[in-house]
Amino acid sequence: MPATTGPMKEQKAMDTLQQFLRHTSIAYFSMEIALRPEMRTYSGGLGILAGDCARSSADLDLPLVFVTLVSHEGYLRQKIGSAGEQVDHPDPWRVEDWATQLDSMVAVDIEGRSVWVRPWLYIVSCPLGGRVPVLLLDTRLEQNRPEDRSITDRLYCGDAAYRLKQEIVLGVGGARILEGLGFEIRKFHLNEGHASLLTLHLLAKQTGSDVPLQGRLDKVGEACVFTTHTPVEAGHDRFSYGEVSRILGHGGLIDPDLLKQLGGRDELNMTLLALNLSRHVNGVAEVHAETTRLMFPGYQVGAVTNGVHVPTWAHPSFAELFQGILSSWAHQPERLTRCEQLPDEAIWNAHQRAKRGLVAAVAKATGQMLDEERPIIAFARRMTGYKRPHLIFTDLERLREINRRYPFQIVMGGKAHPQDQEGKALIAEIHRRIRELAPELPAAFVPNYDMELARLFVSGADVWLNTPMPPLEASGTSGMKAALNGVLNFSVLDGWWSEGWVEGVTGWAIGEGGRPAKEHASACLDKLERTVLPLFYENRPRWIWMMKQSISKIGSYFNSQRMMRRYGSEVYLS
Repeated sequence: MPATTGPMKEQKAMDTLQQFLRHTSIAYFSMEIALRPEMRTYSGGLGILAGDCARSSADLDLPLVFVTLVSHEGYLRQKIGSAGEQVDHPDPWRVEDWATQLDSMVAVDIEGRSVWVRPWLYIVSCPLGGRVPVLLLDTRLEQNRPEDRSITDRLYCGDAAYRLKQEIVLGVGGARILEGLGFEIRKFHLNEGHASLLTLHLLAKQTGSDVPLQGRLDKVGEACVFTTHTPVEAGHDRFSYGEVSRILGHGGLIDPDLLKQLGGRDELNMTLLALNLSRHVNGVAEVHAETTRLMFPGYQVGAVTNGVHVPTWAHPSFAELFQGILSSWAHQPERLTRCEQLPDEAIWNAHQRAKRGLVAAVAKATGQMLDEERPIIAFARRMTGYKRPHLIFTDLERLREINRRYPFQIVMGGKAHPQDQEGKALIAEIHRRIRELAPELPAAFVPNYDMELARLFVSGADVWLNTPMPPLEASGTSGMKAALNGVLNFSVLDGWWSEGWVEGVTGWAIGEGGRPAKEHASACLDKLERTVLPLFYENRPRWIWMMKQSISKIGSYFNSQRMMRRYGSEVYLS
């Protein structure tokens, strides 16, 4: 049979899309989304969360469409230089291998000219038959100037002007694409502030209406849901009004004076814009919502604590165990409470199988051979200052002493943003510490941490370490993924862990709240020496009991099925 031609493939995709138009009423906008490892449309936690939202939406047959950027060149491919420094490279992928370009284009105004945007279609499917569409926006078109074709090339790179152009494509272009394709959207969910210009597009559509301004603002607010993720000031996108005027045009989407009332007097704050034009605003953990209310006093900020997609993040060995006692575990993860009934031997064997996968991956990537019988402490997340990835290395002599009594191993991974010099310096420092500890204490930093490596880390470790400076952790879903696989959390009380922590049952807390770094470092090593490692070596039955508690109490609640049901019943239908 001859291969399908381009036009035929596009027509088939358009026909497929028609199946969604009849019932899709909610659009989820995210600058990044992790759909599969081969599609480099994500950088980290925000994208992983969006991907889990899409997967659970398909599972629950929710009427959502997801909108993101195609990011042809990915985020970054990380290599480690001879001195332990991060070396950044583009991370390209072939979008045509995974998605189909749709026969539809819209234009957005950038710097006084029309920039054309065309979507690619990817379908997220559930084994039970549910499906949701994902639209990946692309400006790499022959109709555009060369400099405009690159707008959707690289995720989170370039200068402020490049970022603003990307956010125009996402917020304004994404909304126009949905309209052009025939979607009738009732609710727009903004996953972080990157898509905030969508609100201005909705407001501009009402130009000439007889409805007073406040009524038009209220109408936009009723249509918009805003989930904010970062309690770090630097994490909120801001653009000078000179830049906004030059790129959006002198009039922009709305009157400049009104824009300053909605987005900030001195500069355009995308978070503030979304706060002012969204009726429903939520943080991603209870503690995070409290922090956001302090950062933006006067705004009502609720909390929908994040969750993870259980079938995606459960290691195959644990998936087999779950399937053996409850066949509906993937669709109804709340039933994982029954995992406490599993035999100790079965839990331990499943864990050891997962651990062997991590040990093999570390050896392949770094040459460091780990011992399957020693506990592995893992730390893997974005490498940046407030996450304090170096905290465990604060006192090397103390680490050596602990290791002599209770031998253990450390595995780390994570990327620093190309412009985050502090994060890059921390990666180099970690490599120096690893070299100083060798060969007595085996430790490794695995480069190019991504979705595929994350699956190995969260299932193969024994202890999941998290050391952010409170209250700067928004949620921290990697710990949820680890808990689902019986990995015990050892974390500062911030983000989701403040809700999931039961001392000595689901894991352990490090110190108290907002203590100085030195106090957290000391508390970390104290508990590691006196509680965590002795339990591993001296009371294996209790350790396995905690693994079961971790799965049953955390896996059954901190999942994206529960999260999306809450969005559906409390937010989308309100």
